[in-house]
Amino acid sequence: MNLNSTVYKRMPSRDLADDLDRGDDASGPLLSAVDQNSGNPSWKLSLPHVCVATMSSFLFGYHLGVVNEPLEIISIDLGFAGNTLAEGFVVSMCLGGALIGCLFSGWISDGIGRRRAFQLSALPMILGAFLSASSTSLEGMLVGRFLVGTGMGLGPTVASLYVTEVSPPSVRGTYGSFIQIATCLGLIAALFIGIPVKEVVGWWRVCFWVSAVPAALLALCMEFCAESPHWLYKRGRIGEAEVEFERLLGGSHVKSAMAELSRSDRGDESESIKYSELFYGRHFRVVFIGTMLFALQQLSGINAVFYFSSAVFRSAGVPSEIANVCVGFANLSGSIIAMLLMDKLGRKILLLGSFLGMAASMGLQVVAATLHHQDSWHLYLSVGGMLLFVLAFALGAGPVPGLLLPEIFPNKIRAKAMALCMSVHWVMSIIFVTLT
Repeated sequence: MNLNSTVYKRMPSRDLADDLDRGDDASGPLLSAVDQNSGNPSWKLSLPHVCVATMSSFLFGYHLGVVNEPLEIISIDLGFAGNTLAEGFVVSMCLGGALIGCLFSGWISDGIGRRRAFQLSALPMILGAFLSASSTSLEGMLVGRFLVGTGMGLGPTVASLYVTEVSPPSVRGTYGSFIQIATCLGLIAALFIGIPVKEVVGWWRVCFWVSAVPAALLALCMEFCAESPHWLYKRGRIGEAEVEFERLLGGSHVKSAMAELSRSDRGDESESIKYSELFYGRHFRVVFIGTMLFALQQLSGINAVFYFSSAVFRSAGVPSEIANVCVGFANLSGSIIAMLLMDKLGRKILLLGSFLGMAASMGLQVVAATLHHQDSWHLYLSVGGMLLFVLAFALGAGPVPGLLLPEIFPNKIRAKAMALCMSVHWVMSIIFVTLT
């Protein structure tokens, strides 16, 4: 690459598009020859950057599950044992913080870039972990959980943007599934780390201290990762965008990637957009689709399954610890299968199959309830239906919305539209916790 192309330049998007189109006209035959020889960009170059980004999703899953096992012990140690309202606040305060963090994620990621947004999300998770681990009162625990929640709301939203923007198109679906897999691994890690909580005095504090380690690693490792070329291009920093594309895709794919970026961004003259503009005009339809996808994801009943699966397993004589692990591994298995199929079958097929699978598993639950007074087979049907539901959810309804929406949103509205759509996820979660 010519070193002159790496010099910082700030130009309007229309001027950049015109320049790149003129370059395409002059070098079309050469570019076609390069593409034929090189094929798709190598997935190896972008893989480390994607793995670092998905650490935010690991933290998201970990903090969702970290209080499940220790909550009873925490309530005793901090003096609110038997107070179900206080226990509910320990859970819901994190969700409330996540909603706040998610709503601001669009402004933050557009304002300071994806890399700095990741690092900013790590900061409240580190501080919140310290406060939660060292708290001696309910108030301290609530403040810590709220801070952790703000990081949880910011990090996964930026991760969906970042992974889509730095991944080669040929493996974008596979890499997008890494987000769901990392979330599952975080949930499973929280379950396993919480196992000694009833035997070891004060172990619940260790559960919170441990979470500060991956958060610190996220902030540190992101310093060495590539910035999103899409964000750089949107800011008019074309030279830096080319450098990052070279890091992510290889030098032979920079020209074609920049040309594609200019074509997708054509017509978006404004550098920023207000949230109110997402509710009318040409962007409303695609934003409405996005919000409905996340609403249906939560209305599918997955939260009820995660919260009440232990009761179903206990009725079958299975301890709650084993039940949680079974649900966690069903979720992980579905996510891995989705990763393998995402770029082969497509997003729509997996999404439809996922909802059909969840409907079938609910049918098993109905049959189990009908046979409740007849024989013991209803227990096996109920447990099987529960695990099938989680598996089906992880195949499509779980990973697809967060992957699909950054792909269909124009670069101009992508960050704020994702923030708005994912905030629906948190609103629905808060409503569910409040009602239960």
